[in-house]
Amino acid sequence: MTTNRRTLLKHIGGTSALLAVVGCISAQKQGSSDGSGSGDGQSGSNGSSAGDTNGSGSGTAGNESGSAGSAGSAKAWYSLPEPEIPARKSAIKAFNSQSKNSLKGADISDMEKKTTSAIPAGQGAQTFEWAHDWVGDYFQRGFVVDQSDNLGVTLDSFTSAAAEAIQFEGNIVGLPHAAETVTLIYNTDMVDEAPKTVADMVSMMKEHHDPSNGTYGLSYPFDPYYTSAWLQAFGGYYFDPDKEQMLGVNKKQTVRGLEFALENFKPYMPNDPKYEPQAAAFAAGNAAFAINGPWYLATLNEKGVNYEVTSLPSPDGGTVKPYTGITMWYFTKAMEESGADTAAARSFIEWYVTNEDHLLTLAKDQGVIPVLSSLVGSDELPSEVQTFSQTVKQGVPMPTHPKMNKVWPGMETALISAFNGDSTAKAALDQAAKTIRSNWE
Repeated sequence: MTTNRRTLLKHIGGTSALLAVVGCISAQKQGSSDGSGSGDGQSGSNGSSAGDTNGSGSGTAGNESGSAGSAGSAKAWYSLPEPEIPARKSAIKAFNSQSKNSLKGADISDMEKKTTSAIPAGQGAQTFEWAHDWVGDYFQRGFVVDQSDNLGVTLDSFTSAAAEAIQFEGNIVGLPHAAETVTLIYNTDMVDEAPKTVADMVSMMKEHHDPSNGTYGLSYPFDPYYTSAWLQAFGGYYFDPDKEQMLGVNKKQTVRGLEFALENFKPYMPNDPKYEPQAAAFAAGNAAFAINGPWYLATLNEKGVNYEVTSLPSPDGGTVKPYTGITMWYFTKAMEESGADTAAARSFIEWYVTNEDHLLTLAKDQGVIPVLSSLVGSDELPSEVQTFSQTVKQGVPMPTHPKMNKVWPGMETALISAFNGDSTAKAALDQAAKTIRSNWE
C-alpha cells in the first residue's frame, strides 16, 4: 500500500539490543557474527555452503543456485522501523559469512518512489521487501519478473495464503516470509483483561481517557489499512475484482463501517489521526489500548511497555474483517537476466524465507508471523504471534489486482477528512470513489 506503515515507525523507536539475532540465525558456527556489521555493504563470503532449502534451520545460504559458477553480488532494499534494522543487518551478515555470494542491503525511506523510479531506469536492486499488494501492479508495469523456473524452494513450503499472494496470473514474482495484520493490544498496567466486544472496550476506554493529563483510551492510526476491520465488518469492502461492482468504498455497508469506527473509537484517540502521534501514545505508556500490527511490538519491547496482544473485539451486528498482508521479497527486473548476481539474490531470498532459526528468532523478538509451513502453529511461537496468526485467519487478503494500488490514496484522504470532521463518512467515501475511478482512467 502507498502509506508506509513501517517507515513511519522509525521516528518513535530506538535501536534495541533485544533484536540482535546473530548466533540464532544459524545452527552453523557464527561466533564471529556479532551483529556489528553495517548490513548495507558486508561481503565476507566463505563459500562454505551449498546447502539445502527445506527450512530445516541448518542455516545454509539457500541452494547456492549456480554454485559451479562465479560468485555474485546483489542488492536488497527494505524499509523498516528503527528497532528492526539491527536484526536485518545481522541476517545479511550471517548470509554473507556462509555464502560464496554477497548481498548489500539498504533501508529505503520511500519504497514506492524508489522502486518506480529506479527499476525502470535499470538502477534498481535485485530484490526489495514489501507487502504483496503490489504484485499485480508491479508485474504489469514490468518492475518485477517471474522466477518460477529457477527456484530451489517449492511453494508448498509456505501456507496456501502466502503461496497465492506471491503469484499473479501464474507467475511467481517473489517469495514470502511473514504475514501481517492489525489486532488489539492492551496496556496491562491499565487494563486487567481483554474486552470481548466493542461495547466492553468503549467502557474501558472511557475510564482511562483523560487528554488533559496526557492519557488516552486508544492509540490507533486512522488510515485505510488499519481501519479496514471495521469498514469491512458489516458487508462493506474496498475493492473486490470478483464482484460485478469491483469498487465498494462508498457502498452503504462500507459507509456504515466508517461511521461505526468514528463513533466508537475516535472520541478516545489523540486528535491527530496520522501514524506517529497515534503510535507514540501507547508506546509511551499513555494509552489503555492500541490497534496495530506485529511490526509495532519491537518498539513496545524497546520502550519497556507492559502489554498483551488479543483478538479484535466483536462489533454489534458485524464481524471484524481486517486486511491481511504477506511480506515478501520481490524479484525485480534486475533478475530478468540470468547470471551470478541474479543467482546471488535468489540464493539470499531462498535462505531468508526458509531458515527456521532466523524466522523463529524474529517471531520471538519482533512478533513476526511466520508463513513457513513447518513453523505455523508451532508451540515455540510466542503467544502474541499465535494471537496475530488467529487474526490473520479472520481477515481478508489485500487484493493483488493492479487496480488495487490506486485505491489507497483516495481512501487515505477520505478517512482523514472524516476523522477531522471536514466531511461526513458518506461524503468522504463518495469523494474517495470519484478519486479512485479517476485514477483508474
